[in-house]
Amino acid sequence: MGAGEILIILVIAFLLFGPKQLPEVGRQVGKAVRGFKETADDLRKSVEPEINLIQQEVKMVEQDFQASMKEAEQDIENITKGPEKTSDANAKA
Repeated sequence: MGAGEILIILVIAFLLFGPKQLPEVGRQVGKAVRGFKETADDLRKSVEPEINLIQQEVKMVEQDFQASMKEAEQDIENITKGPEKTSDANAKA
């Protein structure tokens, strides 16, 4: 928000609540904002460890998957190369 927008909001608040109620409204808004920030911080503190745990699990699954893929590729290579080696050995004999 720019300075002009904030000024317009303050003028409207002044007109709606008047000079006597405006400080109290400001305090209430401040308390509400503070409460919101505290709640957001608490939520972040409780969710971050769970997110970190999930990220670690995803990394482990990814590593397991890559290892399985390498093993499968090696098995496929062994299967495809196997008959060639045996046919070469039979041709030599």
